[in-house]
Amino acid sequence: MFMTRLFSGVLLLVIIIGAIFAGEEVVLLLSAVLSIIGLYELYRTYNIQRSILGIVGYFASIIYILLIWKDVPQAEILGICTAFLLFMTIYVFTFPKYNISEMVFALFGILYVPLMMMHLYQIRRLSSGIYVIFLVFISAWGNDTFAYCVGMLIGKHKMAPRLSPKKSVEGAIGGIVGAVIIGAIYGYFIGEQLVLFTFPVLKCAIICGVCSLIAIIGDLSASAIKRNQNIKDFGDLIPGHGGVLDRFDSILLTAPAVYFLVIYLGKLS
Repeated sequence: MFMTRLFSGVLLLVIIIGAIFAGEEVVLLLSAVLSIIGLYELYRTYNIQRSILGIVGYFASIIYILLIWKDVPQAEILGICTAFLLFMTIYVFTFPKYNISEMVFALFGILYVPLMMMHLYQIRRLSSGIYVIFLVFISAWGNDTFAYCVGMLIGKHKMAPRLSPKKSVEGAIGGIVGAVIIGAIYGYFIGEQLVLFTFPVLKCAIICGVCSLIAIIGDLSASAIKRNQNIKDFGDLIPGHGGVLDRFDSILLTAPAVYFLVIYLGKLS
């Protein structure tokens, strides 16, 4: 099991790094594919993945992705409003086939997966985006690795026992500190490439510290959804890891956080 998890994890990392260096359009395609697969996995927990709600959800997500690709002003608001209008149309003209909770969950899926995931592409097309985007994975997966190691060594106090019994407060602190250290080292070596930043070491450390905390929320949020829906994993697409959402749960919240922090910190001297 460990070797399967390790191999698939390394392969996934290679694919992601390859996509990042291949260019913006490849990151767009990868983010779009992950968004639709992740949305399907989420919809499956509510058994709407093949219903008209699910189909419209995928369609609305593709519209949003195209709006982002074409850099349409206020693409997020336009995409959300379009999805809302489509779902309300279905709700009205098929009434009472679907209840309001299904409608809300279908819209939530678009907010939770494509809207968040596509920030990877938005980061990649920033100035120095090819280097900035790695802060997302340092914050999320770097934090996860350090949290696991520290938790295994000295973890005693449960952080969220009802959601994730194996996670400890000590592990969470270790993960955040580890992400800050890696972020600072990354800023030191890549600082000249990060043209958005003055003081790249400090700003990379701040971004990774803040976003590693957000990554923990992202991970626990996914755990909460799985507990509510009484499932262990969202899928089995990635051997040893589960589905796309199981592997990218922390990325979903971390990517937009990195995007906005980079923009705002980049404006500070």
